[in-house]
Amino acid sequence: MAEEDANDAVDETPTGMSEEASEDNQVQQAPAKEEEVSAEEEARLPFPTAAVVRIMKANMDKEKMVRKEVKVEMNKWLGRLCAKVAREMNHFPYVMMGLNELKEGRRIYEDLEGYEKDKKRVLAHLEAIKKDIERLQRDLGKEEDDEVIVVRKKVEGV
Repeated sequence: MAEEDANDAVDETPTGMSEEASEDNQVQQAPAKEEEVSAEEEARLPFPTAAVVRIMKANMDKEKMVRKEVKVEMNKWLGRLCAKVAREMNHFPYVMMGLNELKEGRRIYEDLEGYEKDKKRVLAHLEAIKKDIERLQRDLGKEEDDEVIVVRKKVEGV
């Protein structure tokens, strides 16, 4: 039984905190430092990491920080996206690629933004139709919770 208690015991620091909690506390108090990408890893990436990070930070809040693995993965993803657009452009029979071919190659990705806007518009329209149906059902006297709503038209002179 004494051995079980010894195994269950957690080493504590003089302040009474466990070592894990003490380390977590020190990490939180230390000034945050962004992780840098090594030179050899940078050489394997399709784009300069600094350029990718600069674009990311320009579109994020100033207090946000970006982990190394996010920087690397974003860089790789941009490389894959560039390759896909280039393969689309390669379908054209021309030797010289111009802006038109680039626009055609990237069109599928830009159309996705339009699809999202269309989806929101259609959903809003469907909600309006649902409300109209509910209103018409009430106006026509559909039964609701075992009571009938009767719409009577006032006849003049009666």
